[in-house]
Amino acid sequence: MALLLVLLPLIGSIVLLASRALPARMVASGIALANLLLTGFLLMGFQADGRYNYEVSLPWIPQAGVAFRLGLDGISMLMVLLTNLLAPLIVLSIGTRDYDREGRYYGLVLLMLAALNGVFMALDGLLFYVFYEMALIPIYFICAIWGGENRIRITLKFFLYTFVGSLFMLVALLAVYYQSPSDGVAAHSFAWEALVAAELDARTAGWVMLGFFLAFAVKMPLFPFHTWQPDTYVSAPAGGTMLLSGIMLKMGVYGVIRWMIPLAPEAWHVWAPVFLGLAVFGIVYASLIALKQSDLKRLIAYSSIAHVGLIAAGVLVWNKTGMQGGLLQMLAHGINVVGLFFVADALERRVGSRALFDMGGVARSAPRLAALYFIVTLGAIAVPLTNGFAGEFLLLNGVWKYHYALGAAAGLTIILGAAYMLRAYGLAMFGAAGPYTEATPDADRRELIVLGCIAALVLVLGFFPNWALALTDGSVNRILGAVQL
Repeated sequence: MALLLVLLPLIGSIVLLASRALPARMVASGIALANLLLTGFLLMGFQADGRYNYEVSLPWIPQAGVAFRLGLDGISMLMVLLTNLLAPLIVLSIGTRDYDREGRYYGLVLLMLAALNGVFMALDGLLFYVFYEMALIPIYFICAIWGGENRIRITLKFFLYTFVGSLFMLVALLAVYYQSPSDGVAAHSFAWEALVAAELDARTAGWVMLGFFLAFAVKMPLFPFHTWQPDTYVSAPAGGTMLLSGIMLKMGVYGVIRWMIPLAPEAWHVWAPVFLGLAVFGIVYASLIALKQSDLKRLIAYSSIAHVGLIAAGVLVWNKTGMQGGLLQMLAHGINVVGLFFVADALERRVGSRALFDMGGVARSAPRLAALYFIVTLGAIAVPLTNGFAGEFLLLNGVWKYHYALGAAAGLTIILGAAYMLRAYGLAMFGAAGPYTEATPDADRRELIVLGCIAALVLVLGFFPNWALALTDGSVNRILGAVQL
């Protein structure tokens, strides 16, 4: 059944890319909803004891120890849930704009959905790499074809950053593979368990961890590998930005948890202070830049760098509090950032500008849009009883346990995040009304559905975060126990 999460969008993508006669929007919506229903069905029968559920393993290249192996533990299940929960909302939100060559646009979105599900379920190292690279192809074309000004230059920079980073990961995987034990058929194996069991000397482990880090740090992105992100988020079409920020950057954090630290734990003590320093510095750096932004979309892009820096710091300390906080915050951040970018696109369509100073007074003529935007903003700044609070609290607690100075510096995100997000909301909703905002249309039915669902998730997950923590608890205990630092 896990295989269907990849096959359904993959088949839909091939059909839409090959045919122009089908109603692309309806097909994409139907497949995204089918994947969401299938995810819900898998979740209902899920055993959250740390073991893999719904595992499928098919021979792929047995002579080289490579298998098409998928499975879901609690960590994977949460990421798959996030992916397939956001996918229908992103597909629905795309319909607020008209794009030429619509079938290709939606076909590429479905191809990316298939690759993302594959990344989070892959239990074979080479298969993980294939899906990881596969996710880059559709988003490149989405941004390059339907992006904004300077899209070719910006998208090429994004492609080069992520592709080169992935090559370092491939080299690191091969280094561990050649030290892995036999699987009974081949001399070595790409199976996760075999790679974790590989014994590396300190020098090799150090290079392996660095190779993985370069790939995942670019994808998240962490300072100083972030320079592609603001321009790409601003230039990309709304749907592409939501896919990048809501789901794709989670691949980097997930890779740290599943692959980077488990495959080279011997090097953690050497590299952890450096990686944590970069993550925490990025939180403060990106937050201060966000405070100075007048472009709403660019402000949200820098806020995403700050939030992901905190998530990465919580995971890198490799304790249960930080890990659980990071997983919960990935879920919350994905929901919130999709909502924020959707609002930014809605305001840009109404005002004709992304500048905050051109958006004043929107709340007077669009109260429903303003109210839903406010709920999403509360989640983004981690107000208690919203979805951002529990994860952020656990993250800061986990980093503080590692070192109080890093915890205190990371805690600045509470103050700075509230400052730039509330400033943006105040300027856009309650500033002086301009010629384009005196009669701003309120949220239409499509916008009410998308933002209503996101606002509901912000509040429901804020009141009831324990189910997500219970879902991942067994898997977190298992991976922390299996990887001795």
